[in-house]
Amino acid sequence: MLFVLSLVLSACGGNDESSSGGSSDGKTYNWKFVTEEVKGQVQYEYAQEFAKRMKEKSDGNVNIQVYEFGGLGSEVDQVEQLQNGAVQMAVMSPGFTGNMVKEGQIFALHFLFPESVKTTQEILNTSEALNTDLRNKYEEHSITPLSYWTEGAMQWTSSKKIEKPSDFENFKMRTQTSPLILRSYKAYGADPTPMSWSELYTALDRGTVEGEENPIFFIGDASFNEVQDYMTLSSHNNYVAMTTVNNDWYESLPDDIRGMVDDTTKEMQDWVFKEQKQQNEDWLKKIKNDKENPTEIVELTDENREKFKQAAKPVRDYYRSDVSTVDGKILDKLQKEIDSASGE
Repeated sequence: MLFVLSLVLSACGGNDESSSGGSSDGKTYNWKFVTEEVKGQVQYEYAQEFAKRMKEKSDGNVNIQVYEFGGLGSEVDQVEQLQNGAVQMAVMSPGFTGNMVKEGQIFALHFLFPESVKTTQEILNTSEALNTDLRNKYEEHSITPLSYWTEGAMQWTSSKKIEKPSDFENFKMRTQTSPLILRSYKAYGADPTPMSWSELYTALDRGTVEGEENPIFFIGDASFNEVQDYMTLSSHNNYVAMTTVNNDWYESLPDDIRGMVDDTTKEMQDWVFKEQKQQNEDWLKKIKNDKENPTEIVELTDENREKFKQAAKPVRDYYRSDVSTVDGKILDKLQKEIDSASGE
């Protein structure tokens, strides 16, 4: 009888993921983890490494299936799937949640973070404005950001040379769907066009749009340099990604499994910083040495960088007055944290 009873209890608990608190007691877990990138790119490799570490730590009890972009729909589809619990984890960009979480558009502000990607990552790791205040805003929509991390500085590619704000006049610039990103480019006189990246290569090739922004690794891996003549090393922003989970699912995890997720998330901050740094450096060399698809590399002068900064600043006032739901309090706190980290 004891033997039979043990088999019954084992069968009942094999895939139970609904209990909260306490210990997992050796149960097995099968989760879905979606990303906005494809195999070889930073987000996908991050999720694969995360899955590997969780499997090892749990002695094989946590099995995470990683989906590359398109495997479960568009970026917007993935946000909805995380909210309704169809997937448990997601790497997502705040730019695709800007219409839902207004405060998340803070990452669209140009020249807000330091030029140093390393300093930016330190701010993302420690910022109370982001890890507490902004996290609370996402949790109102059933999403919990466990961490924020940079995929590298953003650069511009274009069909004509971009080196000063006036070069953007009437320029058809592809952007994410965040209203503030659109506003940022309108500040330069551009004509911004929201578009999923899956459509972007063809749109650039046909001239439907004339330029885009991304970290260097993404520009190279997506072959955007093949259909663009110039790449401006603007470092006007960082591509910030979030490791996110469904609120209810996360809170329902046993304490030991949830702790394992939290520990792995913290560990991955150093891992992903090294990964993006290596990928961006390698792809810059490849793009510079690509003789079949020559790309002119444009470096901003200090004078022109200052012109861009001044043109971008009024957008912060717009964020406070027309975007923020808390009168810009998160931005103000973040600005103080940035100034402190930058020694200003």
